[in-house]
Amino acid sequence: MAGRVIFHIDLNSFFASAEVLKNSALEGQPVVVAGMHRRSVVSTASYEARNYGVHSAMPLHMALEKCPQLVVVQGDYAWYEELSRRFFNYVKRFSPYLEPASIDECYIDVTEAIRAYKRPLDLAWRIQKGVYEDLRLPCSIGVGPNKFLAKMASDMRKPMGITVLRRQEIERKLWPLSIADMFGIGKKTVPLLERQGIYTIGDFANPANEAKIMALMGKHAYQLIQNARGFGSNRLDYNTSVQSIFQSTTLDTNIVEYEEVKSVFKRLANKLSQRAKQEDLRGALISISIRYADFTNAVRSTTISEYTNDADVLLEHALLLFDQHNNGKEIRHLGIGLGSLFSKTRTVDQINLFQDVKAEPTDSTDILKQLNKQLSTGKLMKASELLKK
Repeated sequence: MAGRVIFHIDLNSFFASAEVLKNSALEGQPVVVAGMHRRSVVSTASYEARNYGVHSAMPLHMALEKCPQLVVVQGDYAWYEELSRRFFNYVKRFSPYLEPASIDECYIDVTEAIRAYKRPLDLAWRIQKGVYEDLRLPCSIGVGPNKFLAKMASDMRKPMGITVLRRQEIERKLWPLSIADMFGIGKKTVPLLERQGIYTIGDFANPANEAKIMALMGKHAYQLIQNARGFGSNRLDYNTSVQSIFQSTTLDTNIVEYEEVKSVFKRLANKLSQRAKQEDLRGALISISIRYADFTNAVRSTTISEYTNDADVLLEHALLLFDQHNNGKEIRHLGIGLGSLFSKTRTVDQINLFQDVKAEPTDSTDILKQLNKQLSTGKLMKASELLKK
């Protein structure tokens, strides 16, 4: 798959932007999305709030010290999910080859679509302009030959930036950046690398440092090193058909009692079952999502032996998953999903491990990814990804 053109599209300060859409009086104000209790942390800060030094994952009391006029808004995740759906649907107008990366960002392969434009960046400009005009959401777009370079490019100019990062430009544009800025390197790993004399992405890409990086980080580091050298993957994990369905709700007040949780899951299971039956779908993978009052997330799933769309079965397994992972924290949002779908009357695309694929050779990692797709509903957000915005 040589010569691909990948866009990474990232909605800027998404939660804060979504709140401004609901309440225009917030426009231009220093806004954060956070819980309303003493130990809350900032989930997202508007760019006006960032000018005061406020940032994601900062304790709310510290944010208020830095910006006493800060406007604190509780998260409305049902609204965010609706806007996210609209965002992905809009982008799919330009290419069906879309891979969601989180609730507010995606990769899209525009190799074919871009041929309709005299200048390659015209397509990026059109998407950015359209997302803002149709959805009133600002976004940044990174353009690269693979996912990693496109992602790094989109982070270089925010808000409302469009940045191209070609392989021949990485020595000048990418390698001077701090290792802390490299996508895929966690905060805990940064000081460990710095102790080894690896301070920049260029240091990470340097063949002279490869052995000690591998010794420190293990086999996982190999692909990261290739990314830093400009040879990341240009394969998108996309599917043009439904592989999972989901029902979720944001609660009016936080809950913690088991009977309250059970009541919410029962209502969601009934709705999910009704939808699955209407669409003649059954699934073998049941998942739950929990968003706590402190904005942390948990996602759990289980595979069952028979395909189902029965509400009682959905509820039973949802409660089992909850019981296994209940930490006693206050809950703000709950959801149930049904995946690995099957229909007697219509085809739901799944990986066929026995088809004769006439494509370039694949390695064991790709095969494992295909196997995992059969046992997963897809990509789900981590709290760390939300807090990074």
